[in-house]
Amino acid sequence: MTVAARPSLGAAFEAELDRVDAIADRTFPGWHVPGLAYGIVRDGELIHSRGVGTLRVGEDAPPTPSSVFRIASMTKSFTAATVLLLRDEGKLRLDDEIASYVPELASVQLPTADSPRITIRHLLTMTAGFPTDDPWGDRQQGLDLAAFSELLRGGLSFAWAPGTRFEYSNLGYGILGRLITNLAGAEYRDVVRERLLRPMGMASSGYLEDEVDPARLARGYVWRDGSFLEEPMDGYGALASMGGMFTTVEDLTRWVAGFQDAWPPRDEPEDGHPLSRATRREMQQPMVPADLRLSAASTDAIPDLESLHYGFGLFQIDDVRFGRIIGHAGGYPGFGSHMRWHPASGLGVIALANGRYTPTTLLAKELLGVLIQADLAPVRRTRPNAATRAARKAVGRLIEAWDDDVAAELFAMNVELDEPLASRKAVLERIRERHGRLTPDGDATGQSLTGFHQLWWLIGERGGRVKVEILLTPESPPRVQTFAITSIPEPPHALRHAAEDVVAALNQGGAGIVDWPGDHAIGSDVDVAAIRRQLRAAEARFGPVELGPPIDGDGARKATYRLHGARGHLELALTFDPDADCVAAISLVPTKLLPPDLD
Repeated sequence: MTVAARPSLGAAFEAELDRVDAIADRTFPGWHVPGLAYGIVRDGELIHSRGVGTLRVGEDAPPTPSSVFRIASMTKSFTAATVLLLRDEGKLRLDDEIASYVPELASVQLPTADSPRITIRHLLTMTAGFPTDDPWGDRQQGLDLAAFSELLRGGLSFAWAPGTRFEYSNLGYGILGRLITNLAGAEYRDVVRERLLRPMGMASSGYLEDEVDPARLARGYVWRDGSFLEEPMDGYGALASMGGMFTTVEDLTRWVAGFQDAWPPRDEPEDGHPLSRATRREMQQPMVPADLRLSAASTDAIPDLESLHYGFGLFQIDDVRFGRIIGHAGGYPGFGSHMRWHPASGLGVIALANGRYTPTTLLAKELLGVLIQADLAPVRRTRPNAATRAARKAVGRLIEAWDDDVAAELFAMNVELDEPLASRKAVLERIRERHGRLTPDGDATGQSLTGFHQLWWLIGERGGRVKVEILLTPESPPRVQTFAITSIPEPPHALRHAAEDVVAALNQGGAGIVDWPGDHAIGSDVDVAAIRRQLRAAEARFGPVELGPPIDGDGARKATYRLHGARGHLELALTFDPDADCVAAISLVPTKLLPPDLD
């Protein structure tokens, strides 16, 4: 085992990295894989790396950050980047027909008479219509270039009409490799090396085994009949552009860092990367839907939901817990690899292993999730722009004391049409009467979906809370087109007490849930057994939680509270029947605060 020296990160972060190592130690033995190298990236810096096992069976060759592994389909991001580099130079357009650059495809019979011609964009986004070709494509890595030309001229099969559906295609990225060669006038591997790898200082990356120092090279293996068998290492060939790269954790840190640095958009000069920041952001945008995944740690836990899209050589994963994650996996005879990063926090994980189709994706996902949930890296969130901040101040003046001149200057023309200003003024007067003087709730962070939107909370001196939300127009200068203000009176003691008891039962685990509802009177229409099941699921998925302030309610019969947990958030809605002196309805629903996003 090797552990690289890491910068001083503080005790809390060090503890989480120790936890990361413990997860790797728990996972690695179950893989039947000789070796694993992984690294943690923060804001483009490799802050922690480690090697477990060996690069070559029978040798004392522990992996290090400079050990060279084959990364299989992670190569596709380099191929896509090279195509976009040529696009940015004006040498192609993404909607050009691929047959204009790879003439062997001119005679390909499309699946239907009304099918569009295959474009470069179709190949980049895996929407050319080709059927999925794993694992066949993995065995075409070293296909002779002339044989590949014959394969293309001989006709291709289609699962879909081009442009209608994502389907993972190694063949498509093999064709992009030929596009690069034909357009750049040099072999694909040399174009990538000269245009991307060398400018980025990725000196340990390439496509030829004989260029790698044998002492640093990981051999690939398959576990069969109780022992490791070495896999043949396919040479460079026609489909190298889909999976043929050799590289290291250190070099991939540079690659990941380039994508991380593309956020947020800003005015400062470009940093010398071969691709502009705008193009690197473009690669990370979802172009086509790829998959929708549900997963749960156990049957009583609420499943996690991931929505997958494909961009240009990269997957975009929208996670209900963390927001957007970018990355790509690689699987190959003898190897498994994965890289992923979380733009909002600047955290990333790289994992390389030398076993056939090693499930490094699962490990990288768990490690990154642990680090994000630890909340140790500042999360960049969408912030209101200057006009929205100014509008908030003006709204604050109206809430304190209505001013017709301020309203006339602040509101867009639709505001009066949507609800007369006289009615809005009357609503504010009633809110002031109910709550008294209003001041910002310092415990509730303002939230923005875009720079032109903001939601914030106020606290009343007589109790209760007020929610305020504004949205500005696309005019210049922008004006307020939505002004919503909601009064949430302080819930009655009975509802507050019931909410506290629900949280206590959830946090006490099994014993508290079995005893719930304790001495509380519950209406006959409430399915107590169903609520207990909800509590068990919430405890498994979210517990422990804290009771937050009310976020909705009428001050008499209904109240909704937000429950805050380190692993997620819930909304607890209660209805009180004062005539029967009982809780008449209760629901516990997982929710998501506005997602972490980028400035």
